Amino acid sequence: MRQASIYDTTLRDGTQAEEMHLTTEDKIRIACKLDELGVHYIEGGWPGSNPTDKAFFKEIQNYALKNACVAAFGSTHNAKTTAENDPNLKAVIEAQVAAASIFGKTWDFHATHALKVSLQRNIELISGSLAFLRPHLKELFFDAEHFFDGFKANPDYAIACLKAARDAGADVLVLCDTNGGALPAEVAEIIAKVQATLPGAALGIHAHNDAELAVANSLEAVRLGAAQVQGTMNGYGERCGNANLCSIIPSLELKMGVRTIGPENLKKLAGISHYVAETANQRPFPRQPYVGGSAFAHKGGVHVSAVVKNPQTYEHIDPAQVGNVSRVLLSDLAGRSNILFKARQYGYDLEKDDPAVLDLLAELKRRESMGYDYSVAEASYEILFFRMMGWSKRYFQMLNYRVLDAVNDEKEPFSEATVMLQVRGEVAHTAATGHGPVNALDVALRRALEPSYPTLAQMRLLDFKVRVMSMADKNGGGTASYVRVLIESGDRQNRWSTVGVSHNIIEASWQALVDSINYKLFKDDPQKWPRPGGKHDATAPGEVRR
Repeated sequence: MRQASIYDTTLRDGTQAEEMHLTTEDKIRIACKLDELGVHYIEGGWPGSNPTDKAFFKEIQNYALKNACVAAFGSTHNAKTTAENDPNLKAVIEAQVAAASIFGKTWDFHATHALKVSLQRNIELISGSLAFLRPHLKELFFDAEHFFDGFKANPDYAIACLKAARDAGADVLVLCDTNGGALPAEVAEIIAKVQATLPGAALGIHAHNDAELAVANSLEAVRLGAAQVQGTMNGYGERCGNANLCSIIPSLELKMGVRTIGPENLKKLAGISHYVAETANQRPFPRQPYVGGSAFAHKGGVHVSAVVKNPQTYEHIDPAQVGNVSRVLLSDLAGRSNILFKARQYGYDLEKDDPAVLDLLAELKRRESMGYDYSVAEASYEILFFRMMGWSKRYFQMLNYRVLDAVNDEKEPFSEATVMLQVRGEVAHTAATGHGPVNALDVALRRALEPSYPTLAQMRLLDFKVRVMSMADKNGGGTASYVRVLIESGDRQNRWSTVGVSHNIIEASWQALVDSINYKLFKDDPQKWPRPGGKHDATAPGEVRR
């Protein structure tokens, strides 16, 4: 089986993305996860450019990585000095790494206009820099910046730059599509010409995503023999991002027969993708191929019916291979197959003609027509499911709540919420202020419940979204439309989403808050709802209540 090494540059190129910032501690945590994933190289940053990267290379020396080699990044030396006197190259050596990537200009336009040097002087910068570093490193890579644009403009010069790098000791010549505009056919044609001119040279690929082709170009390069693939987790990077390793790695492993991190490590991909996103304070992209939450999500009843019979009908791989799972979404497009699939996930083997299935489907469609969206609020659906199955359990009962807003000219507006609940036979009456009515309700609700349910202290409201549904009242007044509130909550282990719908935004928020708290209490309840043999018992007591 062919092999290709994975060179991760999330900690360097990835941090050039807009709104992306990593502390030294963040970079250490991500590096340890990348090592666990089994990537071959972790580019820690540019030690000569900023204190954060310099601190990373010092701190990472305290960690015994099992799989990855830490690499430093740098540029060819300043044209006004020599390699021996260049602080940037000295910083690479001082980083005490076994590998480094040095980038140099290979587009004649950049040499003359960006560096403002002659074409010959630019080649001297490449040769001198790599020759100087060669004795200090086990592995040395040359990032041929703007190579594909440079080749199209002046192929002889672009090749001359590669020859200079090879002759100076570069182990891999990494061809860069720095502007991200190359097409796969162009990449294939140019690589073939490089291979014909420099037979036996080890090539790599570093692609940007400005034309949405970074993954395709990277796969094409490997198909033609590239031995190293550079990219970032989740495709983070400047402008439109870098080649997404979360797509490249499984495509190579599962579709092209190229060994990278191996099948066992591949199962960690989805989890580590999300870990990196969380550490970088970036919201995971749900429709990201392979690892996204929606990558194997099925909504249409026809699709779900087929997937239940054989997942290969609508899934291009087994999601478990990349650490993901199949999901069935609930909506007005749902059929009985959706209900049955979710029921099996909850431990119940229902029949398609079970009256409870038909009742639940009808209730689901009714609520969706009002504006409920259970495809993005699965925790609310799970609560609804158990209630309609007749095994509902109340952790508390709402007796009354009230919200007041206070506004004056001198102070910032605030809200006050009063909540009256019945909890374990006792009446809890609490009040709280907050930054807005929902925050005040949340605080008052927790204050009433935490003495009886202390694990609620672990729970946090993570996101809050409001949408006015396009449903006017009978007189056409848009202000009487339904309002949908989506709340994302989480604790130390999990995240979940709940939904509420009402003409009144406070009531919709209350519904979503109550569902969120009930879901947390349900998951923490060691007894939970009874499950009589996994079969629906039509005589089981309970009620459906919103």
